[in-house]
Amino acid sequence: MKILVVNDDGIGLRGIHELVRTLSGAAEIYVSAPHEQRSGSGHSISIGVPVYMREIDFPDAAAAMEVTGTPADCVKLGLKYFEEKGIGIDMVYSGINHGGNLGTDTLYSGTVSAAMEGMICGKPSVAVSVCNHYPEHFGYACDLSLSVLEKAADKLDAGTVLNINVPDLPSEDIKGIKYTHLGIREYEEWFRAKKNDRGETEYWYSGEPVIYDSDDLSVDVIAMQKGWASITPMKRDLTDYGLINEISRWEVEKDMGR
Repeated sequence: MKILVVNDDGIGLRGIHELVRTLSGAAEIYVSAPHEQRSGSGHSISIGVPVYMREIDFPDAAAAMEVTGTPADCVKLGLKYFEEKGIGIDMVYSGINHGGNLGTDTLYSGTVSAAMEGMICGKPSVAVSVCNHYPEHFGYACDLSLSVLEKAADKLDAGTVLNINVPDLPSEDIKGIKYTHLGIREYEEWFRAKKNDRGETEYWYSGEPVIYDSDDLSVDVIAMQKGWASITPMKRDLTDYGLINEISRWEVEKDMGR
C-alpha cells in the first residue's frame, strides 16, 4: 500500500508529521504538501502561474515534496510526479488538520478539498482534522486514521471521501465515534478593520463558532460539540435531484429571444 499524504496547514506543522509517522507503520508514505499555510483555500488550483516543487527530508516518508501551490495542486502534482517515477499511489490522506472541518466549513476547507481532489483523481481518500486551531492532542486522530486504513481501505471506493473530525481531547476523554452527515457550521463573525504601515485600511476576518442547543448526534457539528469523533462519508455530486423536474416546470426558456 502506497499513500500520498497532503495537508493545507503547510508541510512543517505537527499534524502532518503525526499522520505520516502513524501511517508509516502500515504503508509506504509519500508526501506532497504546501510550503506555507494554505488554510481556507478550498478547491482552488493554480492557473496561469507556475507551481514549484522541492524535494525535502521528511521523517518516516519514502519521499516528500514541498509545493508552492494549493492543497489541490499538491494532490494533482504529487500523484503525477510520483507516477512518473514508477510509484503508483493507492490512497490519499489529507491532514491532520489544525482545526475542525465540519458541516458547511467543508466548502472552504483546503484539507477536505485535497481529499476530494484525490477522489477526483480516482483514489480513495480520507481527510482528518483535530477541532482546535492550536491542537494539543493528536493521539485519537492518529489511532482512528490507522484503524480506517486497516479496516476500511479495501472497502472505500474511489468515489467517496471519509471526513474525520476529532475533538482536541486526550483519547480517554473522547466518548467514541459517531457516523454522521454534514451539518451547518455557523459563526458569530466579523471583519476587523485596521490601518497598515501605508495608511491603507485592511479587513481581517474572524469569528467564534455558534454552540448549538441540540442532542442530534447524527450531525457532525453536534457530535463533535458533545465530545464525539465523527466520520462523514462525502461525494462530489452536489446536484439537487429532487429539483430537476420542478425547474423544468418553470418554463425558463419560454419567450426567450423575443
